[in-house]
Amino acid sequence: MRGATEPTRSTPRPIGPEYAAASNVDNAHLLQGKLLLIVGEMDTNVDPSTTMQVVNALIKAHKMFDLLVIPGADHTSGGEYGDLKRWDFFVHNLLGVEPPNRNAVTTTKTARAGARR
Repeated sequence: MRGATEPTRSTPRPIGPEYAAASNVDNAHLLQGKLLLIVGEMDTNVDPSTTMQVVNALIKAHKMFDLLVIPGADHTSGGEYGDLKRWDFFVHNLLGVEPPNRNAVTTTKTARAGARR
């Protein structure tokens, strides 16, 4: 396992083969199915560089995945935006249904009234 960090505990040295066997970096080429990664830009629990090592390994292995980086966030599931992203990801990939278009322009009375000002 290359460059992984474990900030909350001391990693025994030397690390054994079980660490490489459990490494997301070393096993990225084995990915099957869909993957959504969410990382806080300022994560102090899992350094974002660790997630980027996994991302790099996935790219090198030509694996498709979704990545959401939450700017300025610490260790997080992404807050309300992350909840919507996860929900849409599961709806699309598990149910096979297109989630709502969250970028659609609304045409409510309130929106029209605001546009006239």
